[in-house]
Amino acid sequence: MRGTIRTTIGVLAPLVLLLGATAVPAVAVPAGAVAAGTATNGWRPPPLDWQPCPDRPDDAALRCATLAVPVDWSRPRGATFPLALAKRAATGPGSRIGPLLVNPGGPGDSGVDAVVGRYERYGSPEIRSRFDLIGFDPRGIARSNPIRCSGALLAERPFAVPANQSEYRALVAYNHRLYDDCKANTGPLFDHVDSVNVAHDMDAIRAALGVRQISYYGASYGTLMGQMYAENYPNRVRALVMDSTMDHSGGTGAFVRNESIGAENSFAQFVAGCGRDPSCALHGQDVPGIFASLMRRADDGTLVDPVTGQSLTWHDLSGRVLRTFYGPDWNGLADLLVALSGSTPTPVGSATRPAGTAADELVKFPLPVMCQDWALPVGGLAGFHRYVDLAREVSPNMRGSAPAIMALGVCLGWKGEVSNPQHRLRVRTELPLLVVNSLHDPITPYEWAVGVADQLGRNGRLVTFEGPGHGVYPGTPCTTSYVDRYLVDRTLPPSGATCAAPPTPARMGADAERRDALPGLPGPVRPGWAAVVS
Repeated sequence: MRGTIRTTIGVLAPLVLLLGATAVPAVAVPAGAVAAGTATNGWRPPPLDWQPCPDRPDDAALRCATLAVPVDWSRPRGATFPLALAKRAATGPGSRIGPLLVNPGGPGDSGVDAVVGRYERYGSPEIRSRFDLIGFDPRGIARSNPIRCSGALLAERPFAVPANQSEYRALVAYNHRLYDDCKANTGPLFDHVDSVNVAHDMDAIRAALGVRQISYYGASYGTLMGQMYAENYPNRVRALVMDSTMDHSGGTGAFVRNESIGAENSFAQFVAGCGRDPSCALHGQDVPGIFASLMRRADDGTLVDPVTGQSLTWHDLSGRVLRTFYGPDWNGLADLLVALSGSTPTPVGSATRPAGTAADELVKFPLPVMCQDWALPVGGLAGFHRYVDLAREVSPNMRGSAPAIMALGVCLGWKGEVSNPQHRLRVRTELPLLVVNSLHDPITPYEWAVGVADQLGRNGRLVTFEGPGHGVYPGTPCTTSYVDRYLVDRTLPPSGATCAAPPTPARMGADAERRDALPGLPGPVRPGWAAVVS
């Protein structure tokens, strides 16, 4: 189906999916030779002025601050912007180890929000008693000079997959307009939001805290930030956990293929789980057949969101389904498919444009981060279609990973520099990094975790959670114990460590609880192009 994706702009900020040369040279001297208060290129941070957080002024354990860091780390004495921070003090100060930086992913998720309001989901009670949790909003995100674009222009985005040369050229032209608009509304930071620059900001935080090394927990896209930190500052890593891991080493084909395999694998897990669970609304029915029927209706332009009345493309539907695999929320997905099956067909183009897209409204839009971290050339319209065909070949039910296909479209004809293109990891830390991943992860597929562990070699260790979902820690006693022992004692799990999945898969991973509530019925269907990585 061709047409315009109708999206509720308000859901763009908390994004979800993925996905060499570095933007700034790494510091040449080992961390042990650098004063704790010194960061990149000899840059020294201004003092941190910790104050009560505006959202929780009465929380005595919580403090917020901003740190003025360079817009461009290759010019450390140039213009700066305020990087937003939040600190939650360790509950057991007598046994305090130090700071634990946390980042929930995205691109687009707020580390400040994670520490302010969702801190229980970023560490076990033992971790919260031993570490000060430090959350930060990465550059271009939330409170840290967010990328802002015209809401009206975002609402005009063409369909994710151009059908012909005219539509392909129109998508490239649209992306050029969007680039210019976002850059004008964001300012100089717009071209400096890649994950290597974030890594330099992380070291600035370390320096401002006055410590020689930091511990770090990153989830999903936050794992890429952690990888870049370990690569640029290996001797400043005390311990580093990557939960639901990005593999930043493959080209366009590997990116599309692995993402699509992950989506299809999760669909198969849903079908099998629904078959085992009598409480599933589709128990005993032909779930793949029902889903295929809905996809055909989307192709015909007769599939609608029963709540909003908006027409849904196959890309919208596939993306919405993928989001329910995060928890996973299989019963919620079954209910959604039942509701969609009973929705009233409407003619193409009958849906109204959503509210909140006034011409003068600016909207936070973090996706340009991906276009600076990932080089995803497609080779013209024919090449674009070859990647779409590859996605459908390995993912016949889901038709591929909607976020991966969306990333190809968003970064198509990118006018700026890809500052941090894909490359194999070059990490030489004193303590190996810990990689944890679900075997059936819908968005950071298990193959990525295996690939990262392989690239790290003796500098990495992989723990496999043998269940579904996106986000492993804190989860089962097994996964929690492995991560806790690594962070507290720096004890590595044994090689080949695995953790069994509980018999009931409902919301096993922490991710489903700590991220924005997945919109179920009643409520709007989240458009697939707005759900990228996290």
